[in-house]
Amino acid sequence: MSILIKNIGRCFRILLFGYIAAWPVCVYSAEPLEVTKSYDIVIYGGTSAGVAAALQAARMNQTVVLIESGTHLGGLTSGGLGQTDIGNKRAIGGISREFYQRVYQHYLGKDAWIYQKREEFRFGSKDWDEEKAWWQFEPHVAESIFLEMISNTKVPVFYNERLDLVNGVEKHDDKISSIRMESGKIFSGKIYIDASYEGDLMALAGVSYSVGRESNKTYGETLNGVQTKNAIYHQLRDSVDPYIKPGHPQSGLLPGIDPLGPGEEGSGDQRLQAYCFRMCLTDAPDNRIPFEKPAGYDPLQYELLLRNFEAGADIVPWNAKDMPNRKTDTNNNRGVSTDYIGQNYQWPEGDYAIREKIFQSHLLYQKGLMWTLANHPRVPPGIRNEVSRWGLSKDEFVNSDHWPHQLYIREARRMIGDYVMTEHNCRGEHIAPQSIGLAAYTMDSHNVQRYVDKNGQAKNEGDVEVGGFLPYPISYRSIIPKAEECTNLLVPVCLSASHIAFGSIRMEPVFMVLGQSAAIAASIAIKTNQPLQNIDYEKLREQLKSANQVLSFQKKVLKSRFITE
Repeated sequence: MSILIKNIGRCFRILLFGYIAAWPVCVYSAEPLEVTKSYDIVIYGGTSAGVAAALQAARMNQTVVLIESGTHLGGLTSGGLGQTDIGNKRAIGGISREFYQRVYQHYLGKDAWIYQKREEFRFGSKDWDEEKAWWQFEPHVAESIFLEMISNTKVPVFYNERLDLVNGVEKHDDKISSIRMESGKIFSGKIYIDASYEGDLMALAGVSYSVGRESNKTYGETLNGVQTKNAIYHQLRDSVDPYIKPGHPQSGLLPGIDPLGPGEEGSGDQRLQAYCFRMCLTDAPDNRIPFEKPAGYDPLQYELLLRNFEAGADIVPWNAKDMPNRKTDTNNNRGVSTDYIGQNYQWPEGDYAIREKIFQSHLLYQKGLMWTLANHPRVPPGIRNEVSRWGLSKDEFVNSDHWPHQLYIREARRMIGDYVMTEHNCRGEHIAPQSIGLAAYTMDSHNVQRYVDKNGQAKNEGDVEVGGFLPYPISYRSIIPKAEECTNLLVPVCLSASHIAFGSIRMEPVFMVLGQSAAIAASIAIKTNQPLQNIDYEKLREQLKSANQVLSFQKKVLKSRFITE
């Protein structure tokens, strides 16, 4: 591994904005620094999927490098999502389950409990003790576990290395030969894994992809495209006026309301489900930082929130799940909440400056939201009192002003491969071939836009929450491109799936499963000197099972009682 020397200019920017990693992250060279060492597997994206892929590649004695555009490992798992979404946890195996077992081991220790006792944590159930895995955790604990797992390997990790979005991929025929970072570093390998949330490497490699929602007609689905009829949850109350001056359309629409919406029911568009930050809040007095009114606060941004209360909304508009040590994973809930609806459309195709602008606008919105809920006189007193009990955690996200370093990129690009996962797979109507892991969550899309309905009221559109099905397999063919587009790239995060199927698959433990499976497939392709599209699935299946991946799920009847395996 090349010797790391501090890049003074870049470090200054990192210090200025408060993003500092525990490990060396800055590199300096008077000339663009090129890394000429070649690896078996090059992984771009230090998400949970990227970490799992790196760990598995190392276990298979492949030379591997992990490249992260920021300063933290683990993506959203270490970025605030401590309330693990999966549906049926028996669907999760391999390195993913190892991670949650390490979480369990961490919280067995007395030193892990500072602001409460283990027995006081109400999610500490007997079932968890039986399976030796915990699924709720603090962000810093998740990151420390990822760092420990990586440190036990010889995998080099390069932080603060962003893919050059113009000249980032060199490709010969159907193969990537190298990738280039903005710093000038060049990484070459036999197989590449794009484990990023955005799919930048995939896109630069010339692989087909989609952004937004397909029409229901595209894949014969029912829950894709524009969804006004299904958007019954997280909806605004009736009689919420959408205009700056109530009753006066000529005054203009309130911020975030689309004058062109919603579109024909079931039709496709390029809109995205909303992003937010998964906040780690606490009510422990010694660890709590009260919400402050941010610079740049715009009261008009919260007028819909206040009108929604005045129309009868009467609960705190958040979903605050308990985490250890009197903390929460706080997510969006109700008609106006932490989701910044309609403000993320440019993220997938945007350059880094555009993404930073979107990141900061989401941060400002959410900071202002929390201050408003805790302090504004038009917020019902009971809600103000409840929100005021909480604050940011002093011991979380200490290098980013205690706000998460990871924006919840619920969806960006999605590859279009030979096999596209759809609603039919989720419902069990079509069984995906060549299973590499299971998905188990509800088909879930957050709201996509705000519009004015035929009654002149403000409404949300796009929310879908449809479940009630068993865990289902994800096809190997959905994480590889078409052979004519690229034969040495795997895409375990921005995989080939329709919008609504991706809404079920896009869970962090599943990303870890797919990252691990991708690394196993990469190893087989390297050892057999074959394109990824031509490897023997039976050999892949055998090695997946050896790595404790769960590839199928059946419900059986035993002694008049349903069991799962």
